[in-house]
Formats: sequence, C-alpha cells, structure tokens
Amino acid sequence: MTAPATTTSPLHLVLGEEELLVERAVRAALDSARLVDPAADMTRVRVSDLTPPALAELVSPSLFSEGRVVVLDAAQDISQELADAVMSYVKSPADGVVLVVVHTGGGRSKAAKALPAALRKAGAQITDCPKITKLAEREAFVRNEIRQAGGRIDAAAVAALIDAVGSNLRELASAAAQLVADSGGKVDQDAVRRYHRGRADVTGFAVAENAVAGDRSAALESMRWAEQIGVPHVLVADALADAVRTIARVSAAGRGNPNQMAGELGMPPWKIRKAQGQARGWGAAGLNKAMAIVARVNAEVKGAAADPSYALERAILDLADARDLR
Repeated sequence: MTAPATTTSPLHLVLGEEELLVERAVRAALDSARLVDPAADMTRVRVSDLTPPALAELVSPSLFSEGRVVVLDAAQDISQELADAVMSYVKSPADGVVLVVVHTGGGRSKAAKALPAALRKAGAQITDCPKITKLAEREAFVRNEIRQAGGRIDAAAVAALIDAVGSNLRELASAAAQLVADSGGKVDQDAVRRYHRGRADVTGFAVAENAVAGDRSAALESMRWAEQIGVPHVLVADALADAVRTIARVSAAGRGNPNQMAGELGMPPWKIRKAQGQARGWGAAGLNKAMAIVARVNAEVKGAAADPSYALERAILDLADARDLR
C-alpha cells in the first residue's frame, strides 16, 4: 500500500488555451494538495480582478493551517505591479498554500509575456495545455483517453469516433470512457458504430469524403443533415480542408507502401491508403484549385461570408468541378 503524500509542489504553471486540459490541470493540482490535506479548498480569481494586497491576503498562512489552492486565472492579462507581487511571493511561498497560475502563453504587456519564463525559472511545476486544432492531435488525444481509461483502440476506430463525435474534446473524452466501459476495453470500428450509429454519416468528414469523390448530391445532402443536427460550419470547412490537403500530400509523395510512407508523411497507414484511392480522381491542376477553394471557405465560415451555409455549398460544388480538371 502506498503511503499518503506529505508534500506537493507549492507552485504550478498551467500554460495553454485548451479549456478541457486547463481544467484537468487545475483539478490535478487540487487533488495533489488534498493528498496532503484532505480539507484543502480552492479559490479562483482572474488577475484582472486582483490587487497586490488582495493577493497577499489570499496566499497568507491560515491561522488553523488549512491547506489552500489559489488559482490565478487569465494571467496573460496581468499587470506589472501584480506580476511583481507574484514573483515576490514565490521566492518564499507560505506553507500549505499551492499557487496555480493559468496563462495562455501570450499576453500584450511585457510583464504578461515574461511571467511564464519567470515562473519556470522559479521552479514551477508546468503543465502544457496547447490548443488542439489539427486532426492528428485529436487522434492522439483520443488514443490517450482510451489508454487512460484502460482500453485499446485501433486507427480505424479512432477515425470513426472522431467522425461520429466531432472535435469537441469534452465529448470525445466522454465517448472514449463510455466505449471502454461498454466494450470491455477493446474499442474497434464496430463498437464505435454501434454506440454512435447515425452520427458518423452526418459529420463534416462524411461531407468531405463525398465532396472529394465528386459526388455533388451526396455531399450537399450530408452537409444539410449535418446542419440540422448542429454540426458547426467551421468543422465542415476544416474537414474539407483536411481531406484536400491529405490527398495533395499523398499525391506528391507518389505511389508506395502506406506502412512505409507513414513515418515520412506523419499519417497513419490507413489514412494514406484511403487518400491514395481518392487521389486517383484528381490531377495536379484540380488539387491546386481545391487548395484555394478550401482556404477561401475556411475564411468565409469564420466571418468573411454573410451566409456560411451558402459558402459551404458553393465550396462543395467548386471542389467537384476542380476534380474534373486535368
């Protein structure tokens, strides 16, 4: 039996913008503090609402020595005065107090930009929470969630799960845990389809697959179904872009064994194999035009177009036309 912890890091830096990962890091700091003192409580405050005297009060030792976790949120907005107060405190932290600084990694002021490096130098325990925006990163996230839940998943099932659930990390994490529990630990494509039947056919990835195949009617129909169930326009645009870029990269790499090409392209073999099949219908001129189309629609769904639905429909039709170019 493992003995209870007797110490915990007095200073944590949670660095990044991915909300779910940030919340998990803060929770982990609290859980760690509660291993030392089960009664430890947590106080969260935005730095823009804090003054140096208020900070001093938050981190001052308790009369009854209760454990405390103080979380400074949005530290990328910190003032020079408060940053100085934080750095002064961390030189001699109070017993029983854990300070957690949450920072995006950016910031406008010199003090805000310099704070992460200063905390790092001061010995902060750092948790990186970078924004997950790329499909490969979502795939890695899903694999890790399944592993953390005690399960195993193959590449096809990872793709199917993202197709079915989308890119929301909270939903992916919840689905991963549920699938491990329901499947006995081994998650395959059939398990994903069983528990998410119907959803995989109306996501951005299904729209993209039909679009790059040149099937105008199926792509438009799946896009409209996706809209009806609330799939965000930006996810459909992202899926279109990912499909086109993947075909372009695989085409440029030439023919080859997907297993051998995986390391060079940074893609799983199944994805390369799928793109090789899709690439047979595309020429170089069409792919060049398609790259411009997906760049255009990405900007349009993020505010450049008055009607994002129309912008997506136009992009789907334009992609089908581009496929016909030789």
